[in-house]
Amino acid sequence: MKDATTHKKAKLIQHLKGAVLTLQLEPGQDLDEAALSDAFGLSRTPLREVFAQLAGEGFIELRKNRGAWVSAMTHTTLRDFFLAAPMVYGAILKLAARNAKSAQIEELQETQDRFKAALRKGAPEDRALANNRFHEVTGDMADNIYLLPSFRRLLIDHARIGMTFYRPQDREMADKLSEASAQHDTIIEAIAARDEDAAERLAVDHWNLSREQIERFVTPRSLDMPLGGAARKTSA
Repeated sequence: MKDATTHKKAKLIQHLKGAVLTLQLEPGQDLDEAALSDAFGLSRTPLREVFAQLAGEGFIELRKNRGAWVSAMTHTTLRDFFLAAPMVYGAILKLAARNAKSAQIEELQETQDRFKAALRKGAPEDRALANNRFHEVTGDMADNIYLLPSFRRLLIDHARIGMTFYRPQDREMADKLSEASAQHDTIIEAIAARDEDAAERLAVDHWNLSREQIERFVTPRSLDMPLGGAARKTSA
């Protein structure tokens, strides 16, 4: 029974993380506890344990007597995201070049191969999740207990606001996706060569590539997300 519950919890965690990262669950949207409990066969206690874990990681928010909902994206959080992202990403890749293990470099290359496959024939959600996984691996490589929680929290919002980047609407955006993939290859090379300075520079270049397109679409209308206290929707 315990193993079965653990498996169900893992499936729910994976489902909710993917739904948050790809905007299937919108920022500020209420989570329907009864529907999730029925869908995944979990009682209230293990369901709340899942919620507590996801709240600790920044995917959802919990408030006493008001249930759980997807972490909001307000104008304040977006401002903080754009200020912090290049600094944190640079530090992560610098440390990744210093600390990466051979097995992690192999995993990063495999993740990059999946990202390229998603660019060729995957849906926008597949592309966003593959890119997110690429950067998660670099965070694991960095192996810094202070930076990693902040980095993982940044990745949540990067994936969400970056969904527009993976739905190219013109040739220029499509070209930028190809360039982003090429930069991933160069990042892997710098990490494998233990070139910390190059890895740090590449982090800034990689961020700047997507920043213009992300900023272009970070508006309440384009992302169809509640900003600044808009009413929340309820969904499983």
